Formats: sequence, structure tokens, C-alpha cells
Amino acid sequence: MAGSGGGAERAGAGGLLPPVLRQHRRRVSRGESRERLSVCSKLCYAVGGAPYQITGCALGFFLQIYLLDVAQVDAFYASIILFAGRVWDAITDPMVGFFISKTPWTRFGRLMPWIMFSTPFAIISYFLIWFVPDISTGQVMWYLVFYCAFQTLVTCFHVPYSALTMFISREQSERDSATAYRMTVEVLGTVLGTAIQGQIVGKVDTPCIESPFFFSLTNSSVAMEELNMTHDTESLRDTRNAYMIAAGVIVGLYILCAIILVLGVKERRESSELQSDEPVSFLQGLKLVMNHGPYIKLIAGFLFTSLAFMLLEGNFALFCTYTLGFRNEFQNILLAIMLSATLTIPFWQWFLTRFGKKTAVYIGITSAIPFLIMVVVVGSNLIITYVVAVAAGISVAAAFLLPWSMLPDVVDDFKLQHPSSHGHEAIFFSFYVFFTKFTAGVSLGISTLSLDFAGYQTRGCSQPDQVNFTLKMLVSAVPVGLILLSLLLFKLYPIDEEKRKKNKKALQDLREESNSSSESDNTELASIV
Repeated sequence: MAGSGGGAERAGAGGLLPPVLRQHRRRVSRGESRERLSVCSKLCYAVGGAPYQITGCALGFFLQIYLLDVAQVDAFYASIILFAGRVWDAITDPMVGFFISKTPWTRFGRLMPWIMFSTPFAIISYFLIWFVPDISTGQVMWYLVFYCAFQTLVTCFHVPYSALTMFISREQSERDSATAYRMTVEVLGTVLGTAIQGQIVGKVDTPCIESPFFFSLTNSSVAMEELNMTHDTESLRDTRNAYMIAAGVIVGLYILCAIILVLGVKERRESSELQSDEPVSFLQGLKLVMNHGPYIKLIAGFLFTSLAFMLLEGNFALFCTYTLGFRNEFQNILLAIMLSATLTIPFWQWFLTRFGKKTAVYIGITSAIPFLIMVVVVGSNLIITYVVAVAAGISVAAAFLLPWSMLPDVVDDFKLQHPSSHGHEAIFFSFYVFFTKFTAGVSLGISTLSLDFAGYQTRGCSQPDQVNFTLKMLVSAVPVGLILLSLLLFKLYPIDEEKRKKNKKALQDLREESNSSSESDNTELASIV
């Protein structure tokens, strides 16, 4: 009887607005209490960022050496493989973003199926990159196909994973916190990828050539052919096996991280999408995104910042080896940079929460400038070099964290300006990834061409003065100029802390209005029935 009476009372009150609003408020209150992500959920989400960084570091630091010295691919064809892979990698990001925007929701979500189904094929492609096929012809196509295939498949993992930030919680503070966890794990992934690959294949020790006579020969195909003919076969086999073992270890970590991500993180549709009309087409969405001023200013600023730090990252080992003369220390110096970045990410997360994200950009990125100048002015001083490495790591941590923390603010601002248009999160994130990869290609091209014009000597124990001057420019003057240019662009970025808080409140009101309207419609329908 009590249950029947309660049901009659609920049916009778179904058409009254105040009880509905009270139920809605209770439901919203319960929803807000559930919005807080547990530490376990944040860690599971963060672990998903490791595969991209681990494989990216291993390929970035070792693929060129592997193709030339281990697989013994001609230098011209090796450059084609590396360039084509980078170009294809950049192209696949907006392509994958397009297909994700067309993907329907499933019981696993819209992004998780991409992560789950790309993983098995990605690990196979990655392992085959580090395998030397026993074929006389077609070796170039082997590496080109599997390198491009892996870049495509890891993009199918990383782009949806990046967009997943918007689908784990609707609370910006929780997304920022999860992003800090993610950046910490990703920086650890760079350390881990470099350490695993470096330690396992570290047995390879190619001696440098001191005689000027060899300087004129080592760049010729005849000299390279003679060096390859005299290479010890047994040592080469051991080296190839070492690369395959390293690939196997990294593949195992890739699988483990993917499993933890899929099982530990729930993709929430309501976290990002308001109840509204059907989404507009991809081209219309792309036009809206690219015409959104805050997004353009943000990616332009980080475009120059990324270029600055990638120039520093790509040339710091050569700078330490030849300009500073620390041939046996550069691995430890690079490790100091990565460890410093890892340890200071929690500090930057606290700083941006306490003082705001734009302030964190100004202080975090500019903190490296005096140290970059110091390392060139002071010269060959090991202690100063380590100090510069630690300072550079602090700025690298800020450069890692802030873009992924600020992109959701831009997405929220876009939603307020275009409330009827949704489902474009992947476009925002995929094009940012596209631009960062584009800057990586530009930095590689600038560095290689500049060193070539300066007269860089392959396998030389020392380099001409022009090369040392060029390296100083690439790790100091050019990055400093790019950082200053990026600060001018960040000055134009309109979303400060006050604007961000207003957007957060307005978006919450819009969600509550949408949910209240939907609840009212459902109540009226129930009363009619």
C-alpha cells in the first residue's frame, strides 16, 4: 500500500514544476559529487599517454642511426623514409580527427574503440620497424611501409586519447588535475623510452674518425661501402638483436598501458556534449574551429614555443658533444633535463591553479632564457651545463603541461559561442597535434640544412668552427627569439582567469537549463500518458 500510494503521489505531482526542479537539483547535486575523479582514475588516464611518448622518443633518437648503421640503408633513402614518415604522421592527425567526428557512440564510447582496435596493429608495425628483413631488394619499401603504418596507427591511439580529456569530467579543475597527471607520466615516458632503448642498444660504440682524410671520404658512397664491408658480422647481428629486444620491451609496455587505460577510464558522453541539435558537418565544424580567435592565438603561441624547444632538444646532444666537448656526458645531461621536467610538473600544476594559466605561461617559458644565454657565454663548464639542463627541464615541464591544460578552456569558450554545434573536440586536439608535428619537421629540416651548410663532418671527433657557431645559434639565439615571439602572441590570448571562470559558470548554467528543459518535457509527457 505504501508503495502504491507513493506511486500515485508521484504520478499526481508529475505535472507540477517545483517537485521536478527539486528532483533536478538533487540529481545535479549528486552528479556534482560524482564529478570528482578518483586518484586511480586520473592515474589510469595518465598511463594512456605513455605509449606515444615512449615510442616517439625511441624512434626520434635512434631510428636514423638504426637505418644507417644497423639496417645499412643508403643515406639518401634513409632520409626519404624519415621525411615521408614525418609528413605522413602530420597528415594523419586531421584525417583521424575527421573520422572520429563521424564515429557514432557505442557502449564503449566514441573514442575508446579507436584506442582498443588500433593497439594490436600498432605494436606489430612498431616491432617490424626494428626488424632487418633478409631481402636483397625492397628493404626501403619495408621500412617506409611499416614506419608510415605505425605513424597512422599510433595517431589512431593518440588523437582520441588527447580528445578524451573533454570526456572524463565536465569540471575544468578535474580536467586540469588529470592533465597534470598525464603530463607527468608522459615526461616519465620520454625518460623511459630513452633509457630502455639507450641501455639495451648501448653496446654499440662507433668510433669517431680523427683524420681529415676520412672527412672527405665518409660522405661518399664509396667510403661508406668500404666501411660496411669491414664491419664485423657477429657484432652487427648482436646489435640487430639488441634493437629487437628493446622493441619487444617497449611493445610490452605499450600493451600494458593500453589495457590500464581502457579498463580504468570511463568515457562519459554527457561530460562534453550538451543536449542539443544534431552536430554540423566536419567541414562546417572545421571552419568554425579555425575561425575561433582564441584557438588560433593559442596554437600560434605554442607553435613557436614548440619550435624553440624542439630545436633545443634536437641539437643539445650535438652541442654537448662537439661545442662543449662533453662526449661522454651528454646522455646524463639529457637525463637531467627529463628528470627535472618530470619533478617540476606538479609544481606548475599548483602554480597555474594559484596564479592562473597565462601567468604560468609567461614565467614558465621565459625562465629558460637566461640559462640558454649562460651556457653559450660561459662555454665548456660541466657544472654550468647541468644547471642549464635542470633549468631547461623546468621550462620543458611548463611547455608540456600548459597547452593541454589551456585547450579545454578554448573548447569551452567555443561551446558557449556555438551551443548548437558539438562533437568537434577531436578537431581542436588533432589540429594542435598536427601543428606540433609540423614544427618537429620544420626544426629537423632547419637543423639538418644549417649544419650541412656549415660543413658538418660525419663521424668526426671534432667539428669546424662554423658548425660550433651554428650549434650555438640553434640551442640559444634562435630558441630565445622564438620564445619572445610566442610571448607576444600569448599577450593577445583573450582567456584569462576571470574569463575562464565566467565561461565555466555560463557553461554550467547552460547545461542545467538544457537538463531542466529535457526533464520538463519528459514530465509533461508522463502526465499526458
